[in-house]
Amino acid sequence: MNILVPGLTLVALTLYVVFRMGVLRHRAIRRGDIHPGFFSLYRGYEEPETLAAYSRHVTNLYEAPVLFYVVCITAFVTGQDSSLLLALAWAYVGLRFVHSYVHLTSNVVLLRFRLFATSLLVLGVMWAIVLTHIMRQ
Repeated sequence: MNILVPGLTLVALTLYVVFRMGVLRHRAIRRGDIHPGFFSLYRGYEEPETLAAYSRHVTNLYEAPVLFYVVCITAFVTGQDSSLLLALAWAYVGLRFVHSYVHLTSNVVLLRFRLFATSLLVLGVMWAIVLTHIMRQ
């Protein structure tokens, strides 16, 4: 399997969360739960907790995962297709899916942090493998 597939899977998660956030925002405006003016500068009005969680989570999906996309593309371009690297990539994606679920449902902060920290560790190992391979060439 190609190392880009886990990356594309995480892209799908990101697109889903962004789309879902848009649906929830539209629904909140329609119901009168939030004033549309809030979205011009993201202040001046109270944001419902669900929308705040989705907004924060979308921001999360544009932080550390960017390093994941880069390591996947770097591995692909440099011809690194080891089963270990692929397993780590899928582990990262799995952790991010669970992190998303926790953040957008129960939002248990300690569990969320552990999932994030573990995913960051996996990402660090992926980078170490990819950079070691590049340095040896």
